[in-house]
Amino acid sequence: MAARTVRRATAALATGALALTTAACSNPGADTAGSGPKDSAVVGIAYEPDTLSPLLGYGKDGNSKIFDGLLAFDADMKLQPALAAKLPRVGDGGLTYTYTLRSGVTFSDGVPFTAKDVVFTYETILDPKTNNPSRTELDALKSVEAVGDDTVVFHLKYPYAPFAERTVHAIAPEHVAGKQDVNTGAFTTKPIGTGPYVLSSWSKGEKLTFKANPTYWNGAPAVKRFTMAIIKDDDVRATRLRAGDLDGAILPPNLAAGFGSDKGRKTYTARTYDYRTVTLPTHNPVAGDTAVRRALDVAVDRQAMVDKILEGAGKPAYGPVPTDSPWFAKGTERRHDLAGAQKILDEAGWKPGSDGVRVKNGVRASFPLWYLSGDKLRQDHALAYASDARKAGIEIKTQAGTWEVIEPRMKTDAVLAGGGSPGDPDFDQYLLLKSTLAGDGFNNMAWYDNETVDRALEDGRRTNDPAQRKAAYDTVQRALVANPGYTFLTHIDHLYVVNDSWDGLSTQIEPHDHGLAAGPWWNVETWQPKNSGDTKK
Repeated sequence: MAARTVRRATAALATGALALTTAACSNPGADTAGSGPKDSAVVGIAYEPDTLSPLLGYGKDGNSKIFDGLLAFDADMKLQPALAAKLPRVGDGGLTYTYTLRSGVTFSDGVPFTAKDVVFTYETILDPKTNNPSRTELDALKSVEAVGDDTVVFHLKYPYAPFAERTVHAIAPEHVAGKQDVNTGAFTTKPIGTGPYVLSSWSKGEKLTFKANPTYWNGAPAVKRFTMAIIKDDDVRATRLRAGDLDGAILPPNLAAGFGSDKGRKTYTARTYDYRTVTLPTHNPVAGDTAVRRALDVAVDRQAMVDKILEGAGKPAYGPVPTDSPWFAKGTERRHDLAGAQKILDEAGWKPGSDGVRVKNGVRASFPLWYLSGDKLRQDHALAYASDARKAGIEIKTQAGTWEVIEPRMKTDAVLAGGGSPGDPDFDQYLLLKSTLAGDGFNNMAWYDNETVDRALEDGRRTNDPAQRKAAYDTVQRALVANPGYTFLTHIDHLYVVNDSWDGLSTQIEPHDHGLAAGPWWNVETWQPKNSGDTKK
Protein backbone atom coordinates (compact mmCIF):
# COMPACT_ATOMS: atom_id res chain seq x y z
CA MET A 1 0.00 0.00 0.00
CA ALA A 2 2.55 2.54 1.10
CA ALA A 3 5.87 2.79 -0.66
CA ARG A 4 7.50 -0.50 0.20
CA THR A 5 10.94 -2.01 0.25
CA VAL A 6 10.03 -4.17 -2.67
CA ARG A 7 7.98 -2.29 -5.21
CA ARG A 8 6.77 -5.40 -6.93
CA ALA A 9 5.62 -6.64 -3.55
CA THR A 10 3.16 -3.77 -3.58
CA ALA A 11 2.27 -4.80 -7.08
CA ALA A 12 1.95 -8.45 -5.97
CA LEU A 13 1.19 -10.71 -8.92
CA ALA A 14 1.80 -9.50 -12.46
CA THR A 15 0.42 -10.82 -15.73
CA GLY A 16 1.16 -14.25 -17.13
CA ALA A 17 3.52 -17.06 -16.29
CA LEU A 18 7.28 -17.18 -16.38
CA ALA A 19 8.85 -20.50 -17.29
CA LEU A 20 11.63 -21.52 -14.95
CA THR A 21 13.83 -23.14 -17.56
CA THR A 22 16.66 -24.27 -15.32
CA ALA A 23 14.84 -25.27 -12.16
CA ALA A 24 14.12 -28.88 -13.01
CA CYS A 25 17.68 -29.76 -13.91
CA SER A 26 19.38 -27.89 -11.08
CA ASN A 27 16.85 -28.47 -8.33
CA PRO A 28 17.41 -31.39 -5.98
CA GLY A 29 13.76 -30.93 -5.06
CA ALA A 30 12.91 -32.71 -8.31
CA ASP A 31 13.20 -35.93 -6.29
CA THR A 32 10.10 -37.36 -4.69
CA ALA A 33 8.76 -35.02 -2.05
CA GLY A 34 10.28 -35.75 1.33
CA SER A 35 12.61 -38.43 -0.10
CA GLY A 36 15.42 -37.93 2.42
CA PRO A 37 18.27 -35.73 3.54
CA LYS A 38 19.45 -32.98 1.23
CA ASP A 39 21.23 -29.70 1.55
CA SER A 40 19.42 -27.64 -1.11
CA ALA A 41 15.97 -26.11 -1.44
CA VAL A 42 14.09 -24.33 -4.24
CA VAL A 43 10.94 -22.37 -3.40
CA GLY A 44 8.46 -20.63 -5.67
CA ILE A 45 7.55 -17.01 -4.96
CA ALA A 46 5.41 -14.54 -6.88
CA TYR A 47 7.62 -11.49 -7.25
CA GLU A 48 11.19 -10.28 -7.00
CA PRO A 49 12.81 -7.17 -5.53
CA ASP A 50 13.85 -4.17 -7.56
CA THR A 51 17.09 -3.94 -5.61
CA LEU A 52 19.14 -5.91 -3.09
CA SER A 53 20.60 -2.82 -1.44
CA PRO A 54 19.58 -2.01 2.15
CA LEU A 55 20.35 1.62 1.33
CA LEU A 56 17.40 1.59 -1.07
CA GLY A 57 15.05 -0.28 1.27
CA TYR A 58 15.85 -3.98 0.85
CA GLY A 59 15.89 -5.81 4.18
CA LYS A 60 14.33 -2.96 6.13
CA ASP A 61 12.03 -5.39 7.96
CA GLY A 62 14.59 -8.14 8.44
CA ASN A 63 14.84 -11.66 6.99
CA SER A 64 16.92 -10.57 4.01
CA LYS A 65 19.20 -13.66 4.15
CA ILE A 66 22.15 -11.69 2.73
CA PHE A 67 22.25 -9.12 5.54
CA ASP A 68 21.60 -8.80 9.26
CA GLY A 69 20.21 -5.95 11.30
CA LEU A 70 21.29 -4.87 14.75
CA LEU A 71 18.23 -6.74 15.99
CA ALA A 72 16.02 -9.49 14.56
CA PHE A 73 12.51 -10.82 15.14
CA ASP A 74 12.09 -14.34 16.47
CA ALA A 75 9.18 -16.66 15.65
CA ASP A 76 6.95 -14.76 18.08
CA MET A 77 7.97 -11.38 16.64
CA LYS A 78 9.95 -10.57 19.77
CA LEU A 79 13.16 -8.59 19.29
CA GLN A 80 16.41 -10.49 19.70
CA PRO A 81 20.06 -9.38 19.34
CA ALA A 82 21.67 -9.99 15.94
CA LEU A 83 24.61 -7.75 14.98
CA ALA A 84 24.09 -6.16 18.38
CA ALA A 85 25.33 -8.22 21.30
CA LYS A 86 22.25 -7.39 23.35
CA LEU A 87 19.10 -5.29 23.24
CA PRO A 88 19.69 -1.51 23.26
CA ARG A 89 20.03 0.67 26.32
CA VAL A 90 17.42 3.42 26.13
CA GLY A 91 18.19 6.74 27.81
CA ASP A 92 17.37 10.44 27.95
CA GLY A 93 13.66 9.81 28.21
CA GLY A 94 13.63 7.71 25.05
CA LEU A 95 15.85 10.03 23.01
CA THR A 96 18.96 7.83 22.86
CA TYR A 97 19.38 4.17 21.94
CA THR A 98 22.82 2.69 22.59
CA TYR A 99 23.88 -0.59 20.98
CA THR A 100 26.92 -2.67 21.85
CA LEU A 101 27.95 -4.61 18.76
CA ARG A 102 28.69 -8.31 18.53
CA SER A 103 32.42 -9.00 18.28
CA GLY A 104 34.09 -11.10 15.62
CA VAL A 105 31.50 -10.53 12.86
CA THR A 106 32.78 -10.16 9.30
CA PHE A 107 31.14 -9.42 5.99
CA SER A 108 31.13 -12.28 3.49
CA ASP A 109 34.26 -10.81 1.85
CA GLY A 110 36.15 -11.18 5.13
CA VAL A 111 36.21 -7.50 6.14
CA PRO A 112 35.26 -6.91 9.82
CA PHE A 113 31.88 -5.38 10.63
CA THR A 114 32.14 -2.24 12.80
CA ALA A 115 30.08 0.65 14.10
CA LYS A 116 31.09 2.70 11.06
CA ASP A 117 28.98 0.42 8.85
CA VAL A 118 25.91 1.11 10.97
CA VAL A 119 26.47 4.87 10.84
CA PHE A 120 27.06 4.71 7.08
CA THR A 121 23.85 2.74 6.50
CA TYR A 122 21.52 5.04 8.42
CA GLU A 123 23.16 8.30 7.31
CA THR A 124 22.94 7.22 3.67
CA ILE A 125 19.27 6.30 4.00
CA LEU A 126 18.54 9.73 5.52
CA ASP A 127 20.37 11.52 2.68
CA PRO A 128 17.72 13.06 0.39
CA LYS A 129 19.81 12.06 -2.64
CA THR A 130 19.26 8.38 -1.79
CA ASN A 131 16.25 6.89 -3.59
CA ASN A 132 14.86 5.13 -0.55
CA PRO A 133 11.02 5.15 -0.53
CA SER A 134 10.93 4.24 3.18
CA ARG A 135 12.92 7.21 4.50
CA THR A 136 9.88 8.60 6.33
CA GLU A 137 9.96 5.52 8.57
CA LEU A 138 13.09 7.00 10.15
CA ASP A 139 11.61 10.47 10.63
CA ALA A 140 12.38 10.36 14.35
CA LEU A 141 16.10 9.79 13.81
CA LYS A 142 18.18 12.93 14.35
CA SER A 143 21.69 11.45 14.12
CA VAL A 144 23.73 8.32 14.66
CA GLU A 145 27.30 8.13 15.95
CA ALA A 146 29.99 5.52 16.36
CA VAL A 147 31.74 5.33 19.73
CA GLY A 148 34.80 3.29 18.89
CA ASP A 149 34.32 0.20 16.73
CA ASP A 150 31.84 -1.59 18.96
CA THR A 151 29.25 0.95 20.08
CA VAL A 152 26.56 2.89 18.19
CA VAL A 153 24.35 5.62 19.64
CA PHE A 154 21.16 6.77 17.91
CA HIS A 155 19.85 10.22 18.83
CA LEU A 156 16.15 10.86 18.26
CA LYS A 157 14.24 14.10 17.69
CA TYR A 158 11.39 12.84 19.84
CA PRO A 159 10.62 9.69 21.84
CA TYR A 160 9.56 7.24 19.11
CA ALA A 161 8.14 4.17 20.81
CA PRO A 162 8.91 1.54 18.15
CA PHE A 163 12.40 2.76 17.25
CA ALA A 164 14.11 -0.47 18.34
CA GLU A 165 12.00 -2.33 15.77
CA ARG A 166 13.42 -0.04 13.09
CA THR A 167 16.85 -1.43 13.86
CA VAL A 168 16.08 -4.82 12.33
CA HIS A 169 17.05 -2.91 9.17
CA ALA A 170 19.82 -4.61 7.16
CA ILE A 171 23.31 -3.11 7.50
CA ALA A 172 25.43 -2.40 4.41
CA PRO A 173 29.27 -2.42 4.26
CA GLU A 174 30.76 1.06 3.96
CA HIS A 175 33.94 -0.27 2.34
CA VAL A 176 31.90 -1.53 -0.65
CA ALA A 177 28.70 0.50 -0.97
CA GLY A 178 30.38 3.73 0.10
CA LYS A 179 32.59 3.68 -2.98
CA GLN A 180 29.69 3.47 -5.46
CA ASP A 181 26.74 5.51 -6.62
CA VAL A 182 24.17 4.62 -4.01
CA ASN A 183 21.29 4.49 -6.50
CA THR A 184 22.89 2.78 -9.49
CA GLY A 185 26.10 1.08 -8.33
CA ALA A 186 26.86 -2.63 -8.67
CA PHE A 187 26.03 -3.13 -4.98
CA THR A 188 22.31 -2.88 -5.83
CA THR A 189 22.47 -6.23 -7.64
CA LYS A 190 25.68 -7.77 -6.25
CA PRO A 191 25.45 -7.19 -2.50
CA ILE A 192 27.85 -8.17 0.26
CA GLY A 193 26.53 -8.62 3.78
CA THR A 194 26.98 -10.37 7.11
CA GLY A 195 23.99 -12.69 6.68
CA PRO A 196 23.68 -16.49 6.61
CA TYR A 197 23.66 -16.57 2.79
CA VAL A 198 25.65 -15.06 -0.05
CA LEU A 199 24.01 -14.23 -3.38
CA SER A 200 25.33 -16.58 -6.07
CA SER A 201 23.33 -15.24 -8.98
CA TRP A 202 20.23 -13.24 -9.87
CA SER A 203 18.54 -14.02 -13.17
CA LYS A 204 16.00 -11.21 -13.42
CA GLY A 205 12.48 -12.53 -13.83
CA GLU A 206 13.64 -16.09 -13.18
CA LYS A 207 15.38 -16.80 -9.89
CA LEU A 208 17.67 -15.70 -7.09
CA THR A 209 20.22 -18.28 -5.96
CA PHE A 210 22.02 -18.16 -2.63
CA LYS A 211 24.82 -20.23 -1.11
CA ALA A 212 25.48 -20.70 2.59
CA ASN A 213 27.94 -18.30 4.17
CA PRO A 214 30.55 -20.64 5.73
CA THR A 215 31.78 -17.89 8.08
CA TYR A 216 28.36 -16.78 9.31
CA TRP A 217 28.64 -15.56 12.89
CA ASN A 218 25.74 -17.74 14.03
CA GLY A 219 26.99 -20.92 12.32
CA ALA A 220 26.97 -22.10 8.71
CA PRO A 221 23.46 -23.14 7.55
CA ALA A 222 22.71 -26.83 6.89
CA VAL A 223 20.81 -25.85 3.72
CA LYS A 224 23.84 -25.04 1.60
CA ARG A 225 22.06 -23.85 -1.55
CA PHE A 226 18.79 -21.93 -1.51
CA THR A 227 16.93 -20.74 -4.60
CA MET A 228 13.93 -18.46 -4.87
CA ALA A 229 12.21 -19.10 -8.19
CA ILE A 230 10.18 -16.18 -9.54
CA ILE A 231 6.91 -17.66 -10.84
CA LYS A 232 4.20 -15.04 -11.03
CA ASP A 233 1.32 -17.30 -12.06
CA ASP A 234 -0.37 -19.19 -9.22
CA ASP A 235 -1.33 -22.19 -11.38
CA VAL A 236 2.18 -22.58 -12.78
CA ARG A 237 3.65 -22.39 -9.29
CA ALA A 238 1.33 -25.20 -8.13
CA THR A 239 2.08 -27.30 -11.23
CA ARG A 240 5.85 -27.01 -10.76
CA LEU A 241 5.51 -27.90 -7.08
CA ARG A 242 3.51 -31.01 -7.94
CA ALA A 243 6.03 -31.96 -10.63
CA GLY A 244 8.90 -31.80 -8.13
CA ASP A 245 10.60 -28.76 -9.64
CA LEU A 246 9.99 -26.87 -6.39
CA ASP A 247 10.42 -27.84 -2.76
CA GLY A 248 7.89 -25.27 -1.58
CA ALA A 249 5.67 -22.46 -2.81
CA ILE A 250 3.23 -19.82 -1.73
CA LEU A 251 -0.24 -20.66 -3.05
CA PRO A 252 -3.78 -19.24 -2.88
CA PRO A 253 -6.27 -21.25 -0.78
CA ASN A 254 -7.93 -23.11 -3.67
CA LEU A 255 -4.59 -24.40 -4.99
CA ALA A 256 -3.10 -25.14 -1.57
CA ALA A 257 -6.13 -27.32 -0.84
CA GLY A 258 -5.10 -29.62 -3.70
CA PHE A 259 -2.06 -30.73 -1.68
CA GLY A 260 -4.03 -31.52 1.48
CA SER A 261 -3.83 -35.29 1.06
CA ASP A 262 -0.18 -35.33 -0.03
CA LYS A 263 1.73 -37.10 2.74
CA GLY A 264 5.06 -35.87 1.40
CA ARG A 265 4.19 -32.21 1.84
CA LYS A 266 2.94 -29.95 4.63
CA THR A 267 0.82 -26.82 4.44
CA TYR A 268 1.74 -23.86 6.62
CA THR A 269 -0.74 -21.11 7.37
CA ALA A 270 0.71 -17.77 8.42
CA ARG A 271 -1.33 -15.16 10.25
CA THR A 272 -0.84 -11.77 8.65
CA TYR A 273 -1.52 -8.08 8.66
CA ASP A 274 -2.01 -8.31 4.88
CA TYR A 275 -5.20 -6.55 3.83
CA ARG A 276 -7.04 -5.72 0.64
CA THR A 277 -8.67 -2.33 0.46
CA VAL A 278 -10.25 0.08 -2.00
CA THR A 279 -8.83 3.61 -2.09
CA LEU A 280 -11.48 6.33 -2.21
CA PRO A 281 -9.61 9.36 -3.56
CA THR A 282 -10.43 12.71 -2.03
CA HIS A 283 -10.11 14.32 -5.47
CA ASN A 284 -12.82 12.16 -7.07
CA PRO A 285 -16.22 13.95 -6.94
CA VAL A 286 -18.02 10.71 -6.06
CA ALA A 287 -15.48 8.65 -4.09
CA GLY A 288 -14.46 11.79 -2.19
CA ASP A 289 -17.99 12.38 -0.88
CA THR A 290 -18.19 11.34 2.77
CA ALA A 291 -21.72 9.97 2.38
CA VAL A 292 -20.66 7.74 -0.49
CA ARG A 293 -17.69 6.51 1.54
CA ARG A 294 -19.86 5.72 4.55
CA ALA A 295 -22.43 3.99 2.39
CA LEU A 296 -19.84 1.80 0.70
CA ASP A 297 -18.38 0.92 4.09
CA VAL A 298 -21.58 -0.83 5.12
CA ALA A 299 -22.79 -1.94 1.69
CA VAL A 300 -19.86 -4.28 1.27
CA ASP A 301 -20.28 -7.87 2.43
CA ARG A 302 -16.86 -8.63 3.90
CA GLN A 303 -17.75 -12.03 5.33
CA ALA A 304 -18.93 -13.20 1.91
CA MET A 305 -15.53 -12.23 0.49
CA VAL A 306 -13.77 -14.23 3.20
CA ASP A 307 -16.01 -17.25 2.59
CA LYS A 308 -16.13 -17.22 -1.20
CA ILE A 309 -12.90 -15.55 -2.36
CA LEU A 310 -10.55 -16.62 0.43
CA GLU A 311 -12.33 -19.88 1.17
CA GLY A 312 -12.16 -19.03 4.85
CA ALA A 313 -8.41 -18.28 4.88
CA GLY A 314 -8.73 -14.80 6.35
CA LYS A 315 -11.10 -12.48 8.15
CA PRO A 316 -13.07 -9.27 7.54
CA ALA A 317 -11.02 -6.07 7.64
CA TYR A 318 -12.30 -2.77 9.03
CA GLY A 319 -8.99 -0.94 8.88
CA PRO A 320 -5.28 -1.72 8.68
CA VAL A 321 -5.29 -3.29 12.16
CA PRO A 322 -6.59 -6.91 12.24
CA THR A 323 -9.45 -7.60 14.60
CA ASP A 324 -7.34 -10.01 16.67
CA SER A 325 -4.62 -7.42 17.32
CA PRO A 326 -4.42 -5.81 20.78
CA TRP A 327 -4.30 -2.48 18.91
CA PHE A 328 -7.70 -3.02 17.29
CA ALA A 329 -10.38 -0.57 18.49
CA LYS A 330 -13.30 -2.70 19.61
CA GLY A 331 -16.63 -1.42 18.36
CA THR A 332 -15.34 -0.23 14.99
CA GLU A 333 -16.54 -3.36 13.19
CA ARG A 334 -19.03 -2.50 10.43
CA ARG A 335 -21.80 -4.97 9.75
CA HIS A 336 -23.13 -5.55 6.25
CA ASP A 337 -26.19 -3.27 6.01
CA LEU A 338 -27.48 -2.60 2.49
CA ALA A 339 -30.59 -0.80 3.75
CA GLY A 340 -28.41 1.39 5.93
CA ALA A 341 -26.20 2.24 2.96
CA GLN A 342 -29.21 3.22 0.89
CA LYS A 343 -30.51 5.41 3.71
CA ILE A 344 -27.17 7.24 4.01
CA LEU A 345 -27.22 8.01 0.30
CA ASP A 346 -30.88 9.08 0.33
CA GLU A 347 -30.31 11.52 3.18
CA ALA A 348 -27.23 12.95 1.45
CA GLY A 349 -29.20 13.74 -1.71
CA TRP A 350 -27.97 10.88 -3.88
CA LYS A 351 -31.23 9.84 -5.58
CA PRO A 352 -31.69 6.76 -7.82
CA GLY A 353 -31.64 7.59 -11.54
CA SER A 354 -33.60 5.90 -14.31
CA ASP A 355 -30.92 3.20 -14.64
CA GLY A 356 -30.67 2.64 -10.90
CA VAL A 357 -27.43 4.58 -10.53
CA ARG A 358 -27.78 7.42 -8.07
CA VAL A 359 -27.38 11.05 -9.07
CA LYS A 360 -26.71 14.24 -7.11
CA ASN A 361 -26.54 17.72 -8.63
CA GLY A 362 -26.19 16.18 -12.06
CA VAL A 363 -23.28 13.92 -11.03
CA ARG A 364 -23.75 10.17 -11.45
CA ALA A 365 -22.51 7.99 -8.59
CA SER A 366 -19.96 6.29 -10.81
CA PHE A 367 -16.19 5.96 -10.68
CA PRO A 368 -13.45 3.58 -11.93
CA LEU A 369 -11.73 0.97 -9.79
CA TRP A 370 -8.35 -0.30 -10.98
CA TYR A 371 -6.75 -3.59 -10.03
CA LEU A 372 -3.44 -5.12 -11.02
CA SER A 373 -3.46 -7.13 -14.24
CA GLY A 374 -3.02 -10.85 -13.63
CA ASP A 375 -3.81 -10.67 -9.91
CA LYS A 376 -6.82 -12.98 -9.59
CA LEU A 377 -7.24 -12.27 -5.89
CA ARG A 378 -7.51 -8.52 -6.43
CA GLN A 379 -9.74 -9.00 -9.42
CA ASP A 380 -12.15 -11.14 -7.38
CA HIS A 381 -12.21 -8.55 -4.59
CA ALA A 382 -12.83 -5.73 -7.07
CA LEU A 383 -15.70 -7.53 -8.80
CA ALA A 384 -17.37 -8.44 -5.49
CA TYR A 385 -16.99 -4.87 -4.24
CA ALA A 386 -18.50 -3.46 -7.44
CA SER A 387 -21.40 -5.90 -7.19
CA ASP A 388 -22.17 -4.88 -3.60
CA ALA A 389 -21.91 -1.18 -4.50
CA ARG A 390 -24.30 -1.58 -7.42
CA LYS A 391 -26.99 -2.87 -5.08
CA ALA A 392 -26.74 0.44 -3.22
CA GLY A 393 -26.97 2.44 -6.47
CA ILE A 394 -23.25 3.16 -6.96
CA GLU A 395 -21.68 2.19 -10.26
CA ILE A 396 -18.07 1.06 -10.05
CA LYS A 397 -16.29 0.27 -13.30
CA THR A 398 -13.52 -2.26 -12.71
CA GLN A 399 -10.44 -2.03 -14.91
CA ALA A 400 -7.17 -3.97 -15.01
CA GLY A 401 -3.79 -2.37 -15.58
CA THR A 402 -0.11 -2.41 -14.69
CA TRP A 403 1.26 -0.15 -11.97
CA GLU A 404 2.70 2.05 -14.70
CA VAL A 405 -0.87 2.66 -15.89
CA ILE A 406 -2.45 2.84 -12.44
CA GLU A 407 -0.03 5.03 -10.50
CA PRO A 408 -0.60 8.27 -12.48
CA ARG A 409 -4.36 7.86 -11.95
CA MET A 410 -4.33 7.28 -8.18
CA LYS A 411 -5.19 10.89 -7.32
CA THR A 412 -8.65 10.60 -8.87
CA ASP A 413 -9.31 6.90 -9.53
CA ALA A 414 -9.95 4.17 -6.97
CA VAL A 415 -7.49 1.28 -6.69
CA LEU A 416 -7.83 -2.22 -5.25
CA ALA A 417 -4.71 -2.04 -3.12
CA GLY A 418 -2.91 -4.15 -0.55
CA GLY A 419 -0.85 -3.38 2.52
CA GLY A 420 -0.18 -4.31 6.09
CA SER A 421 2.77 -4.30 8.46
CA PRO A 422 2.97 -6.08 11.83
CA GLY A 423 5.08 -4.94 14.73
CA ASP A 424 3.66 -1.55 15.61
CA PRO A 425 0.52 0.43 14.62
CA ASP A 426 2.67 3.36 13.50
CA PHE A 427 4.29 1.30 10.75
CA ASP A 428 1.25 1.04 8.53
CA GLN A 429 -1.16 3.73 9.65
CA TYR A 430 1.20 6.69 9.39
CA LEU A 431 2.19 6.00 5.79
CA LEU A 432 -1.37 5.07 4.85
CA LEU A 433 -3.23 8.04 6.33
CA LYS A 434 -0.93 11.01 6.99
CA SER A 435 -2.13 13.91 4.83
CA THR A 436 1.37 15.27 4.18
CA LEU A 437 2.30 11.99 2.48
CA ALA A 438 -0.50 12.21 -0.11
CA GLY A 439 0.97 11.79 -3.57
CA ASP A 440 4.25 10.42 -2.20
CA GLY A 441 4.50 7.28 -4.31
CA PHE A 442 2.31 4.55 -2.81
CA ASN A 443 1.97 6.38 0.51
CA ASN A 444 -1.56 7.66 1.26
CA MET A 445 -2.83 6.54 -2.13
CA ALA A 446 -6.30 7.94 -1.38
CA TRP A 447 -4.98 11.44 -0.62
CA TYR A 448 -6.79 11.11 2.71
CA ASP A 449 -6.90 14.40 4.64
CA ASN A 450 -8.26 14.38 8.18
CA GLU A 451 -6.90 16.74 10.86
CA THR A 452 -8.10 14.50 13.69
CA VAL A 453 -6.27 11.54 12.21
CA ASP A 454 -3.13 13.58 11.54
CA ARG A 455 -2.96 14.71 15.18
CA ALA A 456 -3.60 11.21 16.51
CA LEU A 457 -0.92 9.70 14.28
CA GLU A 458 1.62 12.19 15.63
CA ASP A 459 0.49 11.56 19.21
CA GLY A 460 0.83 7.80 18.72
CA ARG A 461 4.41 7.92 17.50
CA ARG A 462 5.69 10.63 19.85
CA THR A 463 4.99 8.98 23.19
CA ASN A 464 6.22 5.83 24.88
CA ASP A 465 3.18 5.58 27.17
CA PRO A 466 1.17 2.47 26.12
CA ALA A 467 -2.16 3.88 27.30
CA GLN A 468 -1.66 7.15 25.42
CA ARG A 469 -0.64 5.25 22.30
CA LYS A 470 -3.70 2.98 22.51
CA ALA A 471 -5.94 6.03 22.86
CA ALA A 472 -4.31 7.68 19.84
CA TYR A 473 -4.79 4.68 17.56
CA ASP A 474 -8.33 4.16 18.83
CA THR A 475 -8.97 7.74 17.72
CA VAL A 476 -7.60 6.98 14.26
CA GLN A 477 -9.76 3.89 13.82
CA ARG A 478 -12.93 5.61 15.04
CA ALA A 479 -12.28 8.55 12.71
CA LEU A 480 -12.15 6.08 9.83
CA VAL A 481 -15.69 4.99 10.69
CA ALA A 482 -16.96 8.57 10.46
CA ASN A 483 -15.01 9.35 7.29
CA PRO A 484 -13.47 6.29 5.65
CA GLY A 485 -10.90 7.21 3.03
CA TYR A 486 -10.66 3.53 2.17
CA THR A 487 -13.05 0.59 2.19
CA PHE A 488 -11.11 -2.18 3.91
CA LEU A 489 -12.27 -5.60 2.77
CA THR A 490 -10.30 -8.56 4.09
CA HIS A 491 -7.20 -9.62 5.98
CA ILE A 492 -5.64 -12.56 4.16
CA ASP A 493 -3.88 -15.61 5.55
CA HIS A 494 -0.80 -16.74 3.60
CA LEU A 495 -0.61 -20.41 2.69
CA TYR A 496 2.59 -22.26 1.86
CA VAL A 497 3.01 -25.86 0.76
CA VAL A 498 6.48 -27.32 1.43
CA ASN A 499 8.09 -30.75 1.01
CA ASP A 500 8.28 -32.49 4.37
CA SER A 501 12.05 -32.91 4.10
CA TRP A 502 13.34 -30.66 6.89
CA ASP A 503 12.86 -29.94 10.56
CA GLY A 504 12.65 -26.45 12.03
CA LEU A 505 10.06 -24.82 9.75
CA SER A 506 7.70 -22.25 11.24
CA THR A 507 5.95 -19.02 10.30
CA GLN A 508 5.85 -15.53 11.74
CA ILE A 509 3.03 -13.00 11.66
CA GLU A 510 3.54 -11.72 8.15
CA PRO A 511 3.27 -8.35 6.39
CA HIS A 512 1.71 -7.63 3.02
CA ASP A 513 5.09 -8.17 1.37
CA HIS A 514 5.42 -11.92 1.61
CA GLY A 515 7.06 -14.93 0.02
CA LEU A 516 10.47 -13.27 -0.38
CA ALA A 517 11.50 -12.54 3.21
CA ALA A 518 8.58 -14.26 4.90
CA GLY A 519 7.09 -17.73 4.52
CA PRO A 520 8.33 -20.89 6.28
CA TRP A 521 11.79 -20.06 4.87
CA TRP A 522 12.09 -16.94 7.02
CA ASN A 523 14.47 -19.08 9.11
CA VAL A 524 15.89 -21.40 6.42
CA GLU A 525 19.35 -20.95 7.91
CA THR A 526 18.21 -23.00 10.93
CA TRP A 527 16.56 -25.86 9.01
CA GLN A 528 17.92 -29.37 9.46
CA PRO A 529 17.38 -32.19 6.94
CA LYS A 530 15.21 -35.01 8.27
CA ASN A 531 16.73 -38.44 8.77
CA SER A 532 20.07 -36.79 9.45
CA GLY A 533 22.11 -36.81 12.61
CA ASP A 534 23.91 -33.66 11.61
CA THR A 535 23.51 -30.65 13.80
CA LYS A 536 24.28 -27.05 13.10
CA LYS A 537 27.79 -26.17 14.16
